[in-house]
Amino acid sequence: MAASIQNPVKCEERSVIRFLHAKVECPEDSHRQIVSVYGNIMNRHNVTKWCRAFSEDRTDVHEEHRTGRPSVISDALLRRTEEAMQANTRLTLRKLHKIVPEVFITTLHECVTVTLGYHKLCARWVPKMLTEGNRKKRMGFAFDLVTRYAETGDEFLNHIVTAPDLAPNNLHLLLYLKRDLAR
Repeated sequence: MAASIQNPVKCEERSVIRFLHAKVECPEDSHRQIVSVYGNIMNRHNVTKWCRAFSEDRTDVHEEHRTGRPSVISDALLRRTEEAMQANTRLTLRKLHKIVPEVFITTLHECVTVTLGYHKLCARWVPKMLTEGNRKKRMGFAFDLVTRYAETGDEFLNHIVTAPDLAPNNLHLLLYLKRDLAR
């Protein structure tokens, strides 16, 4: 038995159904052959539906464009949301909803997280993806810190200057940094 084909494209599946239908195969036999080659990717009902469509002189194996429900997220909404996020990165969704009241808060959440690519980090909305330059710069800083720690040991950790917005109750995080760097 031949190896099964993994992850076929939908139009490929329909092309096979069209070919088997042209050979005057019944839908059950077509389904059996598809399962033997592709695995259980399509149920018998869908094979029968496509055979019926090809019997009615359909030749296109691609799905027809469906209008569906129109998207509420427009370019103007994205622009207003992006401007508000740039102006205040500590903006909550509720406050953003007061700025853009014409859409639901769940739509705003989708707009911010999915479309614009932000995620919440320490009560700030930050872009999810770093550029290649930012990644290289971050890796360079991390490598420098690890190298300096390897050279000076625990003395290096005694000279870390914390950011002004690091609360005193968060200083315990430095102990984890010290432990992780010691490994």
